[in-house]
Amino acid sequence: MLVALVPNAPHQDLIITPPKGGLALQGRVKIPGDKSISHRALMLGAIASGTTTIEGLLLGEDPRSTAECFRAMGAQISPLNSHSVTVEGIGLGHLQEPPDLLNAGNSGTTMRLMLGLLASQPERFFVVTGDDSLRSRPMSRVIKPLQQMGAHIYGRQNNSLAPLAVQGQALQGIHYHSPIASAQVKSCILLAGLAAEGQTTVTEPSLSRDHSERMLKAFGAQLTVDPQTCSVTITGQTGGLTGQKVIVPGDISSAAFWLIAAAIVPGSELVIENVGVNPTRTGILEALALMGADIERENERLVTGEPVADLRVRSSALKGCTIGGDLIPRLIDEIPILAVAATCAQGTTLIEDAAELRVKESDRLAVTASELNRMGAKITERPDGLEISGETPLTGAKVDSYTDHRIAMSLAIAALTAPTPTTIHRAEAAAISYPNFIETLEQICSGSLSH
Repeated sequence: MLVALVPNAPHQDLIITPPKGGLALQGRVKIPGDKSISHRALMLGAIASGTTTIEGLLLGEDPRSTAECFRAMGAQISPLNSHSVTVEGIGLGHLQEPPDLLNAGNSGTTMRLMLGLLASQPERFFVVTGDDSLRSRPMSRVIKPLQQMGAHIYGRQNNSLAPLAVQGQALQGIHYHSPIASAQVKSCILLAGLAAEGQTTVTEPSLSRDHSERMLKAFGAQLTVDPQTCSVTITGQTGGLTGQKVIVPGDISSAAFWLIAAAIVPGSELVIENVGVNPTRTGILEALALMGADIERENERLVTGEPVADLRVRSSALKGCTIGGDLIPRLIDEIPILAVAATCAQGTTLIEDAAELRVKESDRLAVTASELNRMGAKITERPDGLEISGETPLTGAKVDSYTDHRIAMSLAIAALTAPTPTTIHRAEAAAISYPNFIETLEQICSGSLSH
């Protein structure tokens, strides 16, 4: 297997050429730190009192955007690395008014979560922007509940698109019934609730990932969770947060690419090490179990409050299934790579209740369908999902990531099953969440991983 990254100004093309003698993936894979936990560790460390140390931080572009924004507001954050990052916090309510725009880059998590903190800083003014993609993504889902708390936020298209101007205010706690299960919406409101008067409660239609709740508790917030009603309550103005030591587990969203690669490439067996298996994030494992994938958990343990395991996956015959309902919030980021698995599965796979994917870094439903169909897949778009006809052999083609990191990586895994070369345009997007994805792909395909 030849993996080549070719400059194609101002972007890069990834060309994947299959070996004539076939391919089997073997070895052990180390994946980057969890992106969601990395963001939250940087943010809570910045607004806590004292020192926070972070081990295993993801070095992708998104956490770098978070770090730069909070440096601009007074937090001292050491140079980012995956070994140990030190954050000297400035204390709750003490974010400084920056001299320039805060740039969240491509990171929706940075912008949406940060808005909850900015809105609760009285007498301080902030302007938040991002790249072309982020400026087109809806922010009203967090702005509207913040406005109910008393926030003053102004932006394009009736205060729904960045750039956003925030005039900090003293906020009041609310009980917000979110129409969608979204960790970003929930986290934004909880962060605003830290400084708000009284209690702030978020109730969701189903449980979204709970990294914010776990970490807020660890930093000393007064927070309670009611799983029966899918509600979280935080009590504001209780004395602030205290810096902690955070160990970031491997990102299950990054592990998903290798889980599916090994599942669909015959004769493969991989062990993905140190994967976070928080129950609110393991929808991908449940979906693959429904499809008949051969995956085992090994060396299960707890690391700073987060469950972690090594995942052993062997190639197997997959079958189509229906993926929807409460499972979707727990695998929303993995749907593009699940679609690749579905093209190799017997029968039809139906993905439902996933309209949220239309407002990600790209319209992931439309782009997943269009680009995999270029490779010979048979995928039909639905308003809220995809219908995928399985056991459809893929062929090499020229495809495009649309600058979406998860699309770029999903297409690269799809290319492993094609008998002819595949060229992925704008493949550099993978670095947003997985900086060494292409290097790891080369090692896996060349058999140079450790065994």
